[in-house]
Amino acid sequence: MAKEENAVRIQTSILNGVEKKVLVWIASHLPKWITSDMLTWFGVFGSFLVFLGYVLNNLLSAPAWIWLSSAGLVVNWFGDSLDGSIARVRKTQRPLYGFYLDHNIDCVTEFFMFIGIGLSGMCNLWVPMLCFIPYLMLEVYVSINAHLKNEFKLTYGKMGPTELRLIIIICNTFLIYSEAMHSELGHIWHIGRIVLAEHVYILDYIGLAIFAILMSFYLGSFFKDLHYFAQIDPLKKPKKD
Repeated sequence: MAKEENAVRIQTSILNGVEKKVLVWIASHLPKWITSDMLTWFGVFGSFLVFLGYVLNNLLSAPAWIWLSSAGLVVNWFGDSLDGSIARVRKTQRPLYGFYLDHNIDCVTEFFMFIGIGLSGMCNLWVPMLCFIPYLMLEVYVSINAHLKNEFKLTYGKMGPTELRLIIIICNTFLIYSEAMHSELGHIWHIGRIVLAEHVYILDYIGLAIFAILMSFYLGSFFKDLHYFAQIDPLKKPKKD
């Protein structure tokens, strides 16, 4: 069962080369008392900050709280990216324990983030929850292939978790300033809450586009590997009695 953790990591994202060097450098300079488990839970704390910032934006009608969500994404990146990096640098990997903890925690942190966006008041809750479905489907697909193909695919279309966090931070910044411009100008710049139809926001359409992209990634990967497994494990003719 340890093969999942030892699977070849396929990481071809845009920032992968730079990010890997940065992570190794940070992991090499962290104090000895900081452990992989501490970083894992630090990443969970970051996802909670993401959730909290979005919810407070809605409850208090104060877009400045979205800065907390962006900070939470940075904290989540730090913990989530470094928990494995520090173990590899120190050669203290725990294949079974690490694989089990990391992938269960990923589901928790992703839930915090998706539901936080849904409760932000800038879209309908069902849209990010819908996006959460293919995201989890990709998580399951990756875990299955880690076992069957001994490969761990972390990027799709040159995009990985780090690029996704960066895009969300950029969108957060745009939304913060669009809200601020609305408060001064009182017109179309109120992008975050533009209603295109009754109870439908512009971010709902963006979310549906993201859902379609994630689902296409999943279906494309699924059918590609289905053909691969059919080739290496062909249908056998039943034996005659």
